[in-house]
Amino acid sequence: MQLAPLDWIVIALYGLTALSIGLYFARRAGRDADEFFLSGRKLPWWLLGTSMVATTFSTDTPNLVADLVRTGGVAQNWMWWAFLITGMCTVFFYARLWRRSGALTDIEFYELRYAGRPAAFLRGFRALYLGVFFNVMIIATVTLAATKIGGVLLGLDPLATVLIAGTVTMAYSATSGLWGVVVTDLVLFVVAMTGSVAAAFFALQQPEVGGLAGLVANPELRPALRLLPDFSDWSVAAAIFVIPVAVQWWATWYPGAEPGGGGYVAQRMLAAKDERESMKATLWFNVAHYGLRPWPWIIVALCSMVVYPELSDIRARFPDLDPSLVGDDLAYPAMLVFLPAGLLGLVVASLAAAYMSTISTHLNWGSSYVANDFYRRFVNRDASDRRLVAVGRASTVGLMVLGAFVALQLDTALQGFRILLQIGAGTGLVFLLRWFWYRVNVWSELAAMTISFLVAVYFAWVHGWLGFEALSTTRQLLVGVGVTTAGWLAVTLVTPPADGETLQRFYDRIRPLGRGWRRVVDVGEGSADAGSVTAAFLAWFLGCVVVYAALFGTGYALYGRWVAAVAALGVAGGAGVWLFRVLPRSSR
Repeated sequence: MQLAPLDWIVIALYGLTALSIGLYFARRAGRDADEFFLSGRKLPWWLLGTSMVATTFSTDTPNLVADLVRTGGVAQNWMWWAFLITGMCTVFFYARLWRRSGALTDIEFYELRYAGRPAAFLRGFRALYLGVFFNVMIIATVTLAATKIGGVLLGLDPLATVLIAGTVTMAYSATSGLWGVVVTDLVLFVVAMTGSVAAAFFALQQPEVGGLAGLVANPELRPALRLLPDFSDWSVAAAIFVIPVAVQWWATWYPGAEPGGGGYVAQRMLAAKDERESMKATLWFNVAHYGLRPWPWIIVALCSMVVYPELSDIRARFPDLDPSLVGDDLAYPAMLVFLPAGLLGLVVASLAAAYMSTISTHLNWGSSYVANDFYRRFVNRDASDRRLVAVGRASTVGLMVLGAFVALQLDTALQGFRILLQIGAGTGLVFLLRWFWYRVNVWSELAAMTISFLVAVYFAWVHGWLGFEALSTTRQLLVGVGVTTAGWLAVTLVTPPADGETLQRFYDRIRPLGRGWRRVVDVGEGSADAGSVTAAFLAWFLGCVVVYAALFGTGYALYGRWVAAVAALGVAGGAGVWLFRVLPRSSR
C-alpha cells in the first residue's frame, strides 16, 4: 500500500522529535558510566515507570496479542497477564532492595550476595548470557515484528526493514544513553497509545465488523470473547490459565517479568532518586502495562477474525508479501490498512516509536552488562568512565547486528515468546528466595541456569530425535520447572552457603524483610520489621486485585455488560483505596 504525503509528514515529525531528544542528551550521557547507564540516579517515579511501560509496548506486542486472540481467544492472554503477580511481588518486596543495593547493574548483585571466584564467574557468565543471548532473542522478536509491519505498510522486504530500523535505533541508543531513552520513552508512549486506540477505532468501523455492538454480537466470535477459559475443557484451561497463574509467574524467568525484578526493570529501579521512587515507579509500570493497555490490541485482534477469518484471506489481501511472514500475528498490521491518510502515518509512527523504545532500552541495558560486568570486571579493571561508555556504545552496535540476524531466522512472535519461557523455566524461584534464604548460594544459581537450558535444548532437538512422542508446550514447561527446581534445590542443600562475613555484609547493606537471616547474621536491634512483612503481603494482594478488576471491568464495559463492569470497577476502586492506606506501612 502507499502512504500519502500527510502520512510521511507525520512520520518525519516523529522522527525529528526523537532524534532531537537523543542529540540533546548525547553530551550529558557521555560524562560517565552512571549518567550513560543510570541517568545519574536522579529520575522520578513517573518517568521511570512510563519508560518501563513504553519498553514493554514493542512492535511485537500487538502482534503477539493478535496471535493469542486468533488462536485461543481473549482468555489466552493469561499466558502474559499472569506475570502481573510477579510484577506486584517485585513492587512490594524487591524494588526498595534493588535501589538500596546501589549497584550499577543487577548483575553486580552476584558479588554482593556471594563471594570468591565462583561469584565472579557467575557475574561474568550472566553478563554475557543475559546481556547477549537473551537480549539478542528479545531484539530479534521485536525486529521480526517490524519486518512484518514494514512488509504490509511500506512494501519493504525483511532485510531492508532490518537495515533501516536497526541502523536508526542503534545510532540513537549509542549516543543518548539512558537519559535519552527514558525521556524519549515518555513521548513514544503517548504516540504509541494514540496509535493503538486509533487502530482499534477504525478496525471497528469496517462494514464486516459493524462497530463494537456488531463485534460483540457476532456469533462466530462469542467463544473468543471469554475473559476466562472454558474450564469444561481442562487441557485448554490448564495451558492458558491454571499453569500461568499457579506456576509460570514464580517459576519462569522472562525479560520484563523477572521474579524478584531484573534486567531493564532493575535498571530503572536502580536509576530512581530513592527507594520510595523505585517502588512507585514499578507500581505505575504494572498498573499501566496490565490494566490500561491491552484492550485496544484485543479489539483489533477480534476485528481481524471477522475481516481475515483465515490466513488465506491475509495472503489474498497482500499477494506480494513473503509467504513465510504470513501467520496469525500478521493480522494486526494487516488491519492497519484501513486507516485514513494522516492517521496511518500516526500509527506507523507509533509502531516505530514502540520499536525504538523497546530496542533502545534493550541495547542500553545489554551494553551495560557487557561494559560494566564483563569488560570492566574481567578485561580492564582500571577502565575510566569514558572508556566504559565507549565500550558500551560499541557493544550496542554488536547487539543490534546479532539481533537483526536472528530476526531473519524466526517466523512468529509467539515462537520467540515460547522459546524464552522454556529456557527460563524453573529458574524463577531461586531469584525470589536468594534475598531471604541464606542457604541459596552461587551453585544454586549456576545449577538452575544450566539445567533449565539443557531441558530446553532437549525438548527442542533431542526429544524428537530419540523418537519420543512430542509433548505440548504446557507439559514441556511443567517438566522444565519440575526438573530445574528439584535440581537447584538439591544442589543448594549439598553445598555450603556463602561465608558468614559475606552474608553479614549483604544483610547490613540490603536489610531484607523477614526473619530468615537471624540464624547466620546479627540483624541488629529493630533491623527486621515483622509488621511491614504483613503489610507487604497485603499490598501485593491488593495490587493484583486493583489491576485485574480494572482489566475485567474495562472488558465488560466494552462488551456492554454494564452490571458486571460497574461491579468489577467498584472492586478495583475499593481495593485501590485500601492499597494506598496500606502503602506507607509496606514501604516503611
